[in-house]
Amino acid sequence: MQRFHRLVSFACIIACATLIAGAAVEGSWLPKVPEKERFRANPYENDNDVVVGKKLFQQHCASCHGATAEGKGKRPNLHSDTIRNAKPGELQWLLTNGYLSKGMPSWSRLPEQQRWQLVTYLKTLQ
Repeated sequence: MQRFHRLVSFACIIACATLIAGAAVEGSWLPKVPEKERFRANPYENDNDVVVGKKLFQQHCASCHGATAEGKGKRPNLHSDTIRNAKPGELQWLLTNGYLSKGMPSWSRLPEQQRWQLVTYLKTLQ
């Protein structure tokens, strides 16, 4: 019985370490955001019409993150605490610059307005 408890304890430690490592990787782009970008205000933050942002998400993001942003394969769930707690400027920076080492492309080719509209939509997922 004591061996069983040790195995369960070990499994719990491994599971917790995996979750913590996953969370760290998911938000590992945040420290890269310059301060001046971090606190940029979203000009569409109070826009109640998120249809444009949702349409842009379906066109550009859903193939990796899923139609409802739940994540696909190794692509992160955008309903996560990292995205929920990210400032709009941080998300806009991520969309603009990407995070290629983790598979996130830069969307700088999209006009800035559309990137902000995507941010507005992402914030409605919470």
